[in-house]
Amino acid sequence: MVSEELKAWFFQVLERDGNISAAARLVGVNGNTAFGWARRAGVRGRGVPGHGRHPGRVEYERLRREGLARRHAAARVGVNERTARDWDHGVRKSGRARLYPDGRRIDYKTGVTTYVDMTRRSPTITALEVQLHSRYLTLLEREKIADLRRQGLSLREIGRQLGRPASTVKRELDNRSVGGSYRPYAAQRAWAAARARPKESKLAQDGPLREFVTAKLAVRWSPEQICHALIDQFPEDESMRVTAETIYQAIYVQARGGLRREVAAALRTGRTRRKPHSRPEQRTPRFVDEMVMISERPAEVADRAVPGHWEGDLILGTRSESAIVTLVERTSRYVLLGHLPGEHTAEAVRDVLVPLIGSLPAHLRGSLTWDQGSEMAAHKQFSIATGVPVYFCDPRSPWQRGSNENTNGLLRQYFPKGTDLSVHGLADLEHVAQELNGRPRKTLGWKTPAERLRDLLTAT
Repeated sequence: MVSEELKAWFFQVLERDGNISAAARLVGVNGNTAFGWARRAGVRGRGVPGHGRHPGRVEYERLRREGLARRHAAARVGVNERTARDWDHGVRKSGRARLYPDGRRIDYKTGVTTYVDMTRRSPTITALEVQLHSRYLTLLEREKIADLRRQGLSLREIGRQLGRPASTVKRELDNRSVGGSYRPYAAQRAWAAARARPKESKLAQDGPLREFVTAKLAVRWSPEQICHALIDQFPEDESMRVTAETIYQAIYVQARGGLRREVAAALRTGRTRRKPHSRPEQRTPRFVDEMVMISERPAEVADRAVPGHWEGDLILGTRSESAIVTLVERTSRYVLLGHLPGEHTAEAVRDVLVPLIGSLPAHLRGSLTWDQGSEMAAHKQFSIATGVPVYFCDPRSPWQRGSNENTNGLLRQYFPKGTDLSVHGLADLEHVAQELNGRPRKTLGWKTPAERLRDLLTAT
């Protein structure tokens, strides 16, 4: 049995040097025995000075206790301000990770955050210590606030020791005290209970909102069109509100359980996940007949002040063997579609465009803007037949026909890329055009193209 004298000698050495292992070696006792003595006596070692601890840490803590600002104290002891902030907040480095007092372990190489039980306490207490962001007080900080407040320290002094503003301490004491008494564990439980919890998506719940969104997606309305239509049709019903982003998330993020996966087919892109926009294809320009460039187009066309000016293009089918002529009126975004069941040579496109434009009233035949695709090589013959001038965009500048490019994207819902467009007859094209012209558009103040064109014609 170890004598009491040896045990007393051990505690004397421990009190002097502060290191349990070193004291055990000096007095000649087993390390496990020494740690057992210290544990039962409620004594903890202070470690080896200078080993695993910055030599300026003690001096830094002294300067902070005297009220010196973190930045100046860090400069005095020669450490980075980030290191000083870690010291203030009790953050330790373990390997390549940073270990926080609340149990967060952040691997600063990978950025992965995990939680560990820092206190060996019950799971309930450990859960209370988990925080969402460093701006929130931890359980350890709340314990320190209670201890320092009992010592009679001012709010500013408590804030300095915590490394937080005095207003944070005051707000915590004002809001979390019960009957004039501040209890840190009760305060932590109250904070955890009041913290925002993840909510089920609106569109994951059956009801009129989900039914409305599903119905409009089925007729190919965009999420943004749907959310504005909800405001227009249910102005007094706040439960019938949803953002466009919520609709997209309900479709793309299947884990949210929002809408049925099949509804994703209603999106204009047909994608089941988000992707960045593709780069536009380069087009081959140049004709024999001289082109009139878009820079020479009248100003009244550019500002969309006068109706009757059109933008045009083709959408192509599989292996470019079939095509559809698309025309969009710049002011109202009204759409006309032309049928090209076979080839789409310059002569074939001319023969479709002439009757299509010729069917319009004279005051709606102002101009046509096109890209430099070879299908418009007969532009001079078209202008002679219809009296409509053709203006050409600069090479690789699709934004100069933005309305038409946008419309072609909408049309791909009905005529997907890589499909045979010759199977769609005139009646099919007329149906698609009517559906597009009946959709509300953001750029028109959520009016439809048909309504806007009617208003313009009535006004003139």
